[in-house]
Amino acid sequence: MSQTISSLMHHEVTQVGPDDTLQAVEAKLVAQGLSWVPVIDASGVVMGVISSADLIRAHAEGKTAPKVSAWQLCTYKPVTVRPDAPLSEVARLMTEGHIHHVVVAEGNDIRGVVSSLDFVRTFVT
Repeated sequence: MSQTISSLMHHEVTQVGPDDTLQAVEAKLVAQGLSWVPVIDASGVVMGVISSADLIRAHAEGKTAPKVSAWQLCTYKPVTVRPDAPLSEVARLMTEGHIHHVVVAEGNDIRGVVSSLDFVRTFVT
């Protein structure tokens, strides 16, 4: 049997809401030592993801932290896969779509997150 994405994902998921400010998102990333977070609406639906690259771009464009909300920064329609998705399939989705972040979910229930760096770590350890 092939390995599934659940064997690679991070089970503890830090998330932000769509109305969280750029400043709040940055503070959460720094406090948690993360490079990205999913943006989840009030009903639990994954709206998008915000990465450190999105934050750098916002600052470069002169957007100010208290006036910019997560929904304005996030990359919409992130790739979401089920926990039983084969690693090879998720890797294919990520490489073909030039995607660095995947949310692992069953319906609206987020089970974990995976980044391209997580795949790299499997070869280093």
